[in-house]
Amino acid sequence: VGEHGYGALQVPYGEKQAKKLKSQPDTPQGRRDALLMCLLLDHGLRVGEVARLQVSDFDLKAGEMRFLRPKVDKVQTHKLSADTLRALHAWFEGGDAPGTGSLLRGSRKGGALTEAGMSERSITDRVRVLGEGVGLEGLSAHDCRHYWATYWARKVDVLRLQEAGGWNSLAMPRRYVEESEIANDGMA
Repeated sequence: VGEHGYGALQVPYGEKQAKKLKSQPDTPQGRRDALLMCLLLDHGLRVGEVARLQVSDFDLKAGEMRFLRPKVDKVQTHKLSADTLRALHAWFEGGDAPGTGSLLRGSRKGGALTEAGMSERSITDRVRVLGEGVGLEGLSAHDCRHYWATYWARKVDVLRLQEAGGWNSLAMPRRYVEESEIANDGMA
């Protein structure tokens, strides 16, 4: 049984594939997909959090987003990664972003964007399709969160990871911290 009790297994991948996932064609759908992947891979957002994002949650000048984490009932502010900020500028400057409402617009099979926002199901389906495009069969939005948490667990302390990931307890972020070969390495 996987981390969430429903048998899900993370699809393993590295920085090279993450970079490919964030590099999408310069089309309305491609710009949307690049932004979607940046939000998942660079910020560790849950699929429901991405689906709830509104245009008003972003401050381009400050380079920040302020959003609700409903699972833990917290509002957080994240500094945008360089890739996310670039993707967000492309999304707005390309004229693809709506003026108000849901940040990410849905799309039809031919790639034309709709007026409606992306649902959790459409995000899940799109991530799977984008993953297949880079050789990652069965990629999920949660796999992207897992990638984000594992990446940052090597670079920041577990308390910082807990806060940034929107977890109420240390149990979840602790899963991403690799065991040291020497238990007190760097402490003696």
